[in-house]
Amino acid sequence: MGRNLGRSAGFALALSTPGGIAIAALFAFGVIDGAAAIVGAAAMLALSTLITIALLVSLTRARAAIDRLGPEAPPIEAAAPGDRRQRLSLAARVIWPAVLRLRRSWRERAAQANAQVAAAEAVITAVPDPLIMIDRQRRIVRSNAAAAEFVGPEAQPRDLAAALRNPVLLAAADAVLRGEPIRSVEFALSGPIERVLRANFAWMVEPALDGAAAILTLHDVTALKRSEQMRADFIANAGHELKTPLATLIGFIETLLGPAHEDVAARERFLGIMREQAQRMARLVDDLLSLSRIELNEHVAPTDRVALAPVIDEVARGLELRAAERGIRIVRALPADLPEVQGDRDELAQIFQNLLDNAVKYGRPHSEVRVTGGTGSGAVPELVRVAVADQGDGIPSEQLPRLTERFYRVDTARSRMLGGTGLGLAIVKHILNRHRGRLDIASEIGRGSTFTVWLRAAGAQGAIIEE
Repeated sequence: MGRNLGRSAGFALALSTPGGIAIAALFAFGVIDGAAAIVGAAAMLALSTLITIALLVSLTRARAAIDRLGPEAPPIEAAAPGDRRQRLSLAARVIWPAVLRLRRSWRERAAQANAQVAAAEAVITAVPDPLIMIDRQRRIVRSNAAAAEFVGPEAQPRDLAAALRNPVLLAAADAVLRGEPIRSVEFALSGPIERVLRANFAWMVEPALDGAAAILTLHDVTALKRSEQMRADFIANAGHELKTPLATLIGFIETLLGPAHEDVAARERFLGIMREQAQRMARLVDDLLSLSRIELNEHVAPTDRVALAPVIDEVARGLELRAAERGIRIVRALPADLPEVQGDRDELAQIFQNLLDNAVKYGRPHSEVRVTGGTGSGAVPELVRVAVADQGDGIPSEQLPRLTERFYRVDTARSRMLGGTGLGLAIVKHILNRHRGRLDIASEIGRGSTFTVWLRAAGAQGAIIEE
C-alpha cells in the first residue's frame, strides 16, 4: 500500500514538470502506451531533481564566497577563464560593493525621508494657531495641540461639523474640497464670551498619506474686531460730544447777530451759556488729548518715586471751593507712614483729580467725601491703596464693569448737565495700566460708591497687580 502511494506521488510530481505534462498529453492521445509514459515521467523527475541539486550547490558556494569577503570586498583580481570557482569569486567581488552602495543609498534616503516627516510634524505642532487637516469627506484626520480647544483631542476621523457647527465655515470647507484653491471666512463662536474667528482653507495639490486633502487654520480676531468697534464708537461719540456744544454755540451766535443784536440782557445770558459750552468743548478736547498721550506711552511703566499724600492734598484743595458750593466736605484720612509709590506725579494727580471731581459732582449735597489709604496685605504687602468714597446715590451693580469705557455714563443727562465728558474713568484706567496698577469699584444703591486705587510701592519691582 505504502509503495503504491509513493509511486503515485512520484508520478504526480513528474507530471507537474513541463516535460511530464508533455508525456501525459502524448499518452492521452494514444501516441505512447502506459509503460512508456511511466518511464518517461520517471526520467523527467530524475532530470528535474539533478538540475535542482546543481542549482542549490551553486547558490550555496556563491553565498559562502560572499560571506568570506566580509562587509567590504577586496580589490578585484584577474581570474582564469576556466576556473569556475575563481569566476564566482570575481562575480562576487564585483556585485558585493554595488550591493553595499545600494544599501547605503537606501538607508540615507530612508533617514532623509524620516527627517522630513519629523520636521513636518514639528512644524505642525509648533504652529501657534489652530491647524486642522480634513480629507475629501470633510473629516478631521489630523490637528495640532492649539486646535484641541475647538475640535478636542486627536482621535478617530470625524466630520468637521461635529466639532464646529457653523454654516459659513462648513460651506467654505465644501467649496475648497470641490476644488477651490483658497477660501477665507469669518464666523462667530458662541460661548460665555462670544469669539470671532477667521478660517483660512487651502487645497492640497497632492493628498497626504493619511488622506488629508485640505488645510484649515483658525485665527482669533476677537480683539481686533472689538478694537475696531471701540474705534468706531469712539469716533461717533467724540463727534457727538463735540457736535452738541458746537451746535449750541452756532445757534446763539446766529441769534446774537440777528434778532438779539440789540438785546443787552439776552446777549449777557447767551454769552454765559456760550462760555459754558466752549469750556465743555475745551475739557473734552483736553481729555481726548490726555487719553491719546497716555495710550501712546502705556507700554512704558514710570519709575519715579512719588509721595501720594502731598499730591492728594493739592488736588483736594483745588476742589474745596466747588465742594463748598454743594455743601460737601472732603476728608483726608491718610496714614502718616503711607509709602511712596512708583509712578508719574502728574498722571497720579490726574487720577485723583478725576476721582475726587466725580465724588464731589455726584455726591449728595451736604455729604462727605472720604479719602483713606494703607498698604496691601497677604501675599503682596508691597502694594499701596488709596480709596475715594462718596455718599451719592450709588451705581447699579450691572453697570459697574462698564464705568471705565469711553463715553459711558450711568445717567447721560445728569452727566452732561454737570459738565462730564464721559472720559474721566477711562483716563484713570489707562493711567493705572501704565503704572501696572488696578482700580476696584464698589457701590451700594442709596449709600454711595468707593473707588480704590492700587499702586506699586516704590522699589517693589516684583509686585504684580492682577485684575
